[in-house]
Amino acid sequence: MGHLYFTRHGQTVWNVENKICGMTDIPLTEKGYAQAEELGNKILEDGLIIDEIRYSPLIRAKETALTVSKVTGIPAVEEPRLIEQCFGKYEGTPRDGKEFAKAKLNFIDSYQGGESMLRLAHRIYGLLDEIVAQPDKTYLLAAHNGISRVIHSYFYDMSNEEYGSFGMKNCAILRYNF
Repeated sequence: MGHLYFTRHGQTVWNVENKICGMTDIPLTEKGYAQAEELGNKILEDGLIIDEIRYSPLIRAKETALTVSKVTGIPAVEEPRLIEQCFGKYEGTPRDGKEFAKAKLNFIDSYQGGESMLRLAHRIYGLLDEIVAQPDKTYLLAAHNGISRVIHSYFYDMSNEEYGSFGMKNCAILRYNF
C-alpha cells in the first residue's frame, strides 16, 4: 500500500486579511515561515518517511516547501501542476463572500477569466494518477487550499457542498493511503 502527504502553505498577509489568493503570488508572513519550520520539525519528530517534496511554483508554497526541505533534508522539486486555481474576478475578494461560495458550487464556472473546478480537477487528478502508479515512493505535496479540495476528492467521495467548504489550516498535514 502506498501513501502520500499533503500540506497547505504557511500563512500569508492575504490569509490574515481573509482574501482569496488564488494565482496571485502572495508571500509568506513571518508566522508563515515559522509554521513551515514547525512542520519540518513535526515531520522529523513523527518519523515520517518522505522521498520527495513537490511544490507549487507560487512563492507561498515554494518557500514553505524549501523551508521544510531545509529542516528535514528531504529533496524538493517544483511541480507546476500544483499551482493554485485561478479564481478570476474573485482574487483579492473576501474568502467568505456569499457570491464566491455560491460560484464554487458550479464546477464549470471559470470565474470570468479564471479556471473552472473541472479543469483544475483534470490537472490535479492527472498528477495523482502518476503518483498512485508509484506506490513505492512517498511524496509530500506542498500547495494550496483549493488544491487540497481536489486531492481530498480524489481519495474520498464528497458532495458539492462538502467540496466547496473543505479546507485546511496553514501547514497542516494530511495523509492519503492508496
